[in-house]
Amino acid sequence: MHRRPPTPARFVEGRTIEAVPEDERRGRPRDLFALWFAANISPLTLVSGTLAPVVFGLGLRPGLAAVLLGNLAGGFLMALHAAQGPRLGVPQLIQSRGQFGSHGALLVTVLVVFMYAGWFASNLVVAGQALHRVVPALSVPAWLVVCAVAGLVVATVGYDLIHRVGRWATVLALLLLALCAVRVLTTPDVLQRAAAQDDCTLAGFVGMAATGVLLQIAYAPYVSDYTRYMPSDAAGRRATLWCTYWGCVLGSALPMLLGVVMGLAVADDTISGLAAVLGPAPSAVVLFGFAAVVVHINSMNLYGTALCLVTAVQTFRHRWLPGRAARALLIAAPLAVSLTMALAFQDTFLASYTDFLSVLQYVLIPWTAINLVDFYLVRRGAYDVASFFAPAGGIYGRYQASALLVYAASFALQVPFMHTSAYTGPVARALGGTDLAWAVGLVSATIGYGVVAQLRARRGPCPEAVKAPQETRRSHH
Repeated sequence: MHRRPPTPARFVEGRTIEAVPEDERRGRPRDLFALWFAANISPLTLVSGTLAPVVFGLGLRPGLAAVLLGNLAGGFLMALHAAQGPRLGVPQLIQSRGQFGSHGALLVTVLVVFMYAGWFASNLVVAGQALHRVVPALSVPAWLVVCAVAGLVVATVGYDLIHRVGRWATVLALLLLALCAVRVLTTPDVLQRAAAQDDCTLAGFVGMAATGVLLQIAYAPYVSDYTRYMPSDAAGRRATLWCTYWGCVLGSALPMLLGVVMGLAVADDTISGLAAVLGPAPSAVVLFGFAAVVVHINSMNLYGTALCLVTAVQTFRHRWLPGRAARALLIAAPLAVSLTMALAFQDTFLASYTDFLSVLQYVLIPWTAINLVDFYLVRRGAYDVASFFAPAGGIYGRYQASALLVYAASFALQVPFMHTSAYTGPVARALGGTDLAWAVGLVSATIGYGVVAQLRARRGPCPEAVKAPQETRRSHH
């Protein structure tokens, strides 16, 4: 059935994971800058910057350098996924079926669902604690519920509202960050305490740089979710990549740099320290504003979770696509899980958050390497979109054993290099706690999948052909 472009009467998104045809493509690449910039400027990103002095023992200059290096490098890997959306018109993890097979891609899909829950819970904790400082009459758990429900509303409406909220949230976030930066940088005591510390260890520098890389790559499993409605022309794909890159890098690096300063000046209670520097009235405005930005961020997390759950179910029931009511239920269920996690870990947040980041990098980096090598170097964007939705995986099959083997091997190779509060591998211990697992995972997966692709090519040409995104599923209103 032919689908008309959205109108105000059909504001709630009707599509879920099916390919977006050309006549429904819309949006401008610069909208992606706003989306990703606003998705990063939040209290959680500010707290992430404090990890440099509080967790990794870095002084001012090493901490700032590690933050910049990690975000600039990781942002490029993240943004490379952005061009996949306009090219194929499908969500990111649907495209991953081209590497792992329809059933094999479930491994990453399930992992990403847990990732979303962790990000949602982390954002809720920081926002809830910040708002409680402004309005102590409402408890932290009560604020967690308020922020969670607001994110649920935006995510249920879907793609267009998320982009609209992102544009307004960018303006708000810029004003808030500017206010914070001016007050912090013009407070002599704060800068004096921060500048007096210049400690640096190799383990700390690598750990903080890896945190910056991970904060960018963590978006990789759903970058295409927000570019799949973009026009598919080549110039648009390039603009999509760079707008995504600079939006995400600047949105993450700027508050993290401020977080480094605050972490050095006020130790681990960054929100209290920021409130003290700003003063009562400005701090109330800033913390409420940041909470509004968190609503935008968590709506993206919930929206992505719904797409993952639809992908998982549709793997076994290939003719099923949920309506708006069913999608709302799919969003509400993980929200309840994330809210429960937030309530459980609110008192031990910093330690739990650090370990969460470590585990994420171990499981996501091998996947992103395989996905990018396959898209840019092996198939060069040439996929049979219809096969993504075929009952048995079409030409990609249910499982791609070679990709799964490379993923498993890359993960195993990381184990000796891992460093968390629960486990430290022998190599990491010998290196004084330096965690190089992320680099090992990236290199081993890139080389391993490249070799596998070469061996596969010698057996004959790939059967895939370039096919423009088209209506591969039944229409769903």
